[in-house]
Amino acid sequence: MNHDTRPSPPTTAGPSTRTVCGAPCWVSLTSRDLQATEEFYRAVLGWEWRSAKLGDRFRIALVDGAPVAGIAAVASMWQMAVAWTPYFAVPSADDAVSRVQERGGTAAVGPISLPPGRAALLADRDGATFGIWEGELFTDWETWRKAAPAFIRLHTRDAFDAAIFYGEVLDWASERPGCVEVRYEGDEVVLRSHGEIVARIESGALGAAPDPTIRPHWQIHFRVADVAACCRAAERHGGSVLREGSEEAVLRDADGAQFTVTSRSEA
Repeated sequence: MNHDTRPSPPTTAGPSTRTVCGAPCWVSLTSRDLQATEEFYRAVLGWEWRSAKLGDRFRIALVDGAPVAGIAAVASMWQMAVAWTPYFAVPSADDAVSRVQERGGTAAVGPISLPPGRAALLADRDGATFGIWEGELFTDWETWRKAAPAFIRLHTRDAFDAAIFYGEVLDWASERPGCVEVRYEGDEVVLRSHGEIVARIESGALGAAPDPTIRPHWQIHFRVADVAACCRAAERHGGSVLREGSEEAVLRDADGAQFTVTSRSEA
């Protein structure tokens, strides 16, 4: 979802959700404290910030001048969880919401109009939260994909069942031009868009687990040059390290949102 509502370029200038079919197209963080969130991610990921037209509670994160993520300090006001959420491109938000509800998922917010598009916040039938976006993409999709997440990963109860759910909602592996390709590789489901891996789905999550890191959820992976340096920066700025390896680490920001940093050599 794109928190910036300034006018988008004409359709011919960039892709829309009609050409990037079913692929992740944006990531957004709901937080409580905008200033603390900005400071944390500036220190850990090197992000710069600019304002968004939706108001004082919203910001756009930049890497080398390119928009990579949105921050919305609305968790307390809207009684929402502090969390990172991936948004998927759909040609029709209304159709996607109806498909989710027909298949046992839920709609938490929307569809709502956020010019130049429409968005909704949803949950699959195992409770993992995700969003959809219909409309013009804020930045060139290839530039965003390479600058922002290395990929996203769904930790779920049953990867194959989840792939069917999302495939039917987002038109994966369909006849629609540019749709996401689905491959079953070992115990994982691997998703590709235009030949590049954009997401993975793995089994093993426990729906009733008290630990939210074990319950079904989408995990956002960000490319970084130095995983260890990100871990130390997170600890210095009020966050924590949940799991650390030489090429990847799972972190929690100062507000409680979980994300993963992945070495650029591995992404």
